[in-house]
Amino acid sequence: MLVSLAAIPAMPQAAEPIGQLDASPSIFTVLAAVNAAGYDAEVNSASNHPLRKALRDHLAAKDLNSVFELKRFFRDHRQKDPAAELSQYISYALLINGPPDFSFRNPNLPLPPDAASLEGLSPLLAAFYKEANIEELWKQVQPYFDQAIAQYHDPVTRAILQANAYMRNPTSGFLGRRFQIFVDLLGAPNQVQTRSYADDYFVVVTPAGDLPIDDIRHAYLHYLADPLALKFSQDLKKKAALIDYAQGSPILEEQYKTDFILLATECFIKAIESRIARKPAMVDQALREGFVLTPAFADQLAIYEKQERAMRLYFPDMVAGIDLRREEKRLENIEFASERKVRKIQVEAKPKPVELTGAQKTLEEAEKAYSGRDLKRAKDTFFRLLKETSEKPLHARAYYGLARIAVLERDPELGDRLFRKVLELEPDASTKSWSLLYLGRLADSQGDREHAQEHYKAALAVEGAPDSVRQAAEKGLKEAFVKK
Repeated sequence: MLVSLAAIPAMPQAAEPIGQLDASPSIFTVLAAVNAAGYDAEVNSASNHPLRKALRDHLAAKDLNSVFELKRFFRDHRQKDPAAELSQYISYALLINGPPDFSFRNPNLPLPPDAASLEGLSPLLAAFYKEANIEELWKQVQPYFDQAIAQYHDPVTRAILQANAYMRNPTSGFLGRRFQIFVDLLGAPNQVQTRSYADDYFVVVTPAGDLPIDDIRHAYLHYLADPLALKFSQDLKKKAALIDYAQGSPILEEQYKTDFILLATECFIKAIESRIARKPAMVDQALREGFVLTPAFADQLAIYEKQERAMRLYFPDMVAGIDLRREEKRLENIEFASERKVRKIQVEAKPKPVELTGAQKTLEEAEKAYSGRDLKRAKDTFFRLLKETSEKPLHARAYYGLARIAVLERDPELGDRLFRKVLELEPDASTKSWSLLYLGRLADSQGDREHAQEHYKAALAVEGAPDSVRQAAEKGLKEAFVKK
């Protein structure tokens, strides 16, 4: 087992496959793969979930062949901006089916540019998923996700109910549409990724000291408001002249300066947030950042609150109530902010590292005993490992340990048999290549140069073999191994 589950409070398992607030096996697989392949953004931050380091260490120790190609892929698709780097992999994970093939859910639809740029990743994920036994790891880490989801449950529920109540929305949106929050524990901390693909809206949150509930509610308000803006786009476009005033903002994103419907929708949502929070200062802040329709919408929302119709029915009246001349006068002397207001992020204290347990812990104990040359204890522990698990790769590690002990105890025949046993048990690249190297050296010690060279060549042929093995095998091909 990878992690200690006993330290995590038990959480009820959801009956349905995916809830509105959940974890995603596709995101878990993609983020596990890129962490193994070189995704190191904020890897030393105290705000990381301890699972990230535990999983990285676990995968590194297995020395997986599939990671070699993943590293090359990751290097070829590296982004200068760490947030953009994570973003493209999140997009990809949201658009694919889960295991075993990780194919795209809608292969006939065009892909967003960031996901399209990662073409060819799915076969690498499939190989990694199988070799790293991600299916089993996913089961083992569920208590961590359950605990994280439980922290979000109540505040997210309140935020969504709050938004529904303000919009007078009796349900969670519209028939055939989906709002989904995924909790991720393997990405850099304090990240909130939002996506809308057709009728599906996603929020992906990574570990954070302060839960990003406002960001989640903002995304949910988009889920409710975007269809209204689209339905009544012609009404909104009658106010499009106001976009000219946004051009002077030095910090407003270009997308809002060129797409009036996008700008109007964002202003509408910011106005709602100010009314929910009862903080008029939020309207002024939004205005100074370039969201020039926020004051107009805030004024109209004050009128909306005094009548009884739901927002989906009142929205066109609210848009019609915006007076262009009044807004132009309001915007004539606006002083734009030169920088955005930065939200302070709480950094949690460094969490305790996740401890290994089960068969993985037994293997670690055995290796420590071997390193300390406590051979009797090491031998007993390797034998115990064989009884604790049926996984072939772990059996391979156990026989590899017993074979090394046999060599130290000057029993080359037993060592030879045990190293050969390792090769039958799906060993990882490191264990396989070291076993072949040992077999070559044992053959050399018996004067069997021909078989020794065969083993050295086989060790060099193992993809992902450590450099130390390669150097020793190359030396073994040039000259017979002599124990000093």
